[in-house]
Amino acid sequence: MNNLVERFRNGEQLALARLISVIENEDARRNEVMAQLYPLMGKAYIVGVTGSPGAGKSSLVDRMSMILRKRDETIGIIAVDPSSPFSGGALLGDRIRMQTHALDKGVFIRSMGTRGSLGGLAHTTKDVAKAMDAFGFQWVVIETVGVGQAEIDIMHLADTTIVILTPGAGDSIQTIKAGIMEIADVFAVNKSDLPGADRVATEIETMLDLHCDTTKWRPPVVQVSSVTNMGLENLLEAIENHRQHLLTTGVFQKIRQERIKEETLEIVNHQWQQLVSRQVKIPGRINELLQEVLNRKIDPYTAANNILAHVATSFKSEGAEAGPQRKIM
Repeated sequence: MNNLVERFRNGEQLALARLISVIENEDARRNEVMAQLYPLMGKAYIVGVTGSPGAGKSSLVDRMSMILRKRDETIGIIAVDPSSPFSGGALLGDRIRMQTHALDKGVFIRSMGTRGSLGGLAHTTKDVAKAMDAFGFQWVVIETVGVGQAEIDIMHLADTTIVILTPGAGDSIQTIKAGIMEIADVFAVNKSDLPGADRVATEIETMLDLHCDTTKWRPPVVQVSSVTNMGLENLLEAIENHRQHLLTTGVFQKIRQERIKEETLEIVNHQWQQLVSRQVKIPGRINELLQEVLNRKIDPYTAANNILAHVATSFKSEGAEAGPQRKIM
């Protein structure tokens, strides 16, 4: 593993791909890998691209990447595709739409299935984005799976979130519904070479007039077309303007710090759940408590408190035996 990390530090994309596989498969070595990569993180700017199925997310990401490459900037792309609820497999077809970058060393594309996760992202998307950041990409672009109005996980990961809308996808009432419309830092009306694009843009502007706080960032509405390349420079300019806004107001640093704290607590919660799960799999006090709940001898709330106390005691005992350097994972 140390050899793989060293190759990663030397800029070998094959090593990046293999480390991402370790992360995505939740290999036992994942925590060790992330700990070694952590000092290299925090330099990339993360852009989320979300919208309903068929909105043209992949094509738009492809065209944006072409412009960034002309500027000699490097991009890591994560394309999330839905996994089958029956077989667990995923087509991972977004990469097919980005074949123009296949031989470009300045672009790295990784497709990943949701593997049952909701919210538009896979469970490990955050860590994969961090690996690309640590590798040295200036931009990390995350294309979510086709989402509805409630899948908004991307807002907790991206520095700038682009919500893509298209003409013919709904009336004005549909446009102003809450949820995904509220997470946008930039609105992109894609397929603007088709009739109805001006109407969609006007409806979004009207929504912003009604609901937007004028003291904060007002999301710009940019009409684009992946077919004709219309408005792509304007879209990138809107992203840069939002980035500058975050930096000058101090919001960027504040958000990054809050995310680090939240992430640390999420890791604690995840590892605590794993401790409890391991205890459940073996005969002992926890299973006795669960049986008592089934027999209605005690209530679930009392049982839960006793389970927490038992696991905490077991953890302290194991830690004392293993010494101060003991690792949970």
